Amino acid sequence: MQLDVDLSVPKADRLAETLRLVRERADDHLVVLPELWLPGGWDYARWDEDAETLDGPTAQALAEAARDAGVWLHGGSIVERGDDGAHYNTSLVFGPDGALRATYRKIHRFGFDSGEAALMGPGADLVTLATPFGTLGLATCYDLRFPEMFRLLLDRGAEVLVVPAAWPARRVEHWRLLARARAVENQVFVLACNTAGSQAGLAQGGHSVVVDPWGEIVAEAGPEGRVLTAEIDTALVAKTRADFPVLKDRRVG
Repeated sequence: MQLDVDLSVPKADRLAETLRLVRERADDHLVVLPELWLPGGWDYARWDEDAETLDGPTAQALAEAARDAGVWLHGGSIVERGDDGAHYNTSLVFGPDGALRATYRKIHRFGFDSGEAALMGPGADLVTLATPFGTLGLATCYDLRFPEMFRLLLDRGAEVLVVPAAWPARRVEHWRLLARARAVENQVFVLACNTAGSQAGLAQGGHSVVVDPWGEIVAEAGPEGRVLTAEIDTALVAKTRADFPVLKDRRVG
C-alpha cells in the first residue's frame, strides 16, 4: 500500500484509514505498508513522542487488522522504544492469525551523522521469515543501497525481498534502479513499498514496485497514494536460478 503520509491529518485518523484498507485486502496473501507511515519518516521531532514498544497500540492494532483480514501483514515500521532506552526503526510482520512473526531493526540508518543516523540505534540482525508463499528477506529503505546485505539474505534462503521505505522524490530513480538491481543480482522477487505525498516539506517518491527475478517490473505505482496489487509465483525464483545459474559462479564471500 503506497500511503500518502499527510502528517497534517491527525494520527488516529490516519491509523484508522490504514487499518480499514488492510481489512479490505482479505483476498490477498501478503499486504505491505511503508516505512514509518504513522510517525512520519522525516519529521524527527515526532519520534520520541511516538515511540512504542513491540506490544504497543500500533502493533496491537495491526495484529487485529491482519487477523480480521486473514492476511500476512508487513506493517511497515514503527519507532520502537527498546528495552535499552534507545529508539529503533523496526519493521513488524504479522501472520494471518495476528501473531507477531518477525521483527527487523533497520541496519543502515540514513542521515550521515544526523537525522535517523543520530536518533535511531542500528539494528544488528539479518531477518528472514518462512511463509507458505516463500521465504521473505526483510530490509528497509536505505538498506537498498548496500548489496552485501542482500547477498547475506540470499544465503539465508530469501526468495522475496520486502523493502518498505520513505524514499524522497528527488532520488526516486535511484530507488527504481536499485530495486531492479537487487532482484537481478540475487534472482529474487523484490516488493518495494514507498510513501507518497510530502513529509516535513520533503516530497516523497512513490513508485512502489514489484520486480521479478529477471529484473522485469511486474507492477509499479506512480507518485500518488494507491493500493498496488500484483500476482507472483515464487516458483519462478528456482526456475530462474536453474535456467541462468549465475549464482553458482560466485567466488567471493
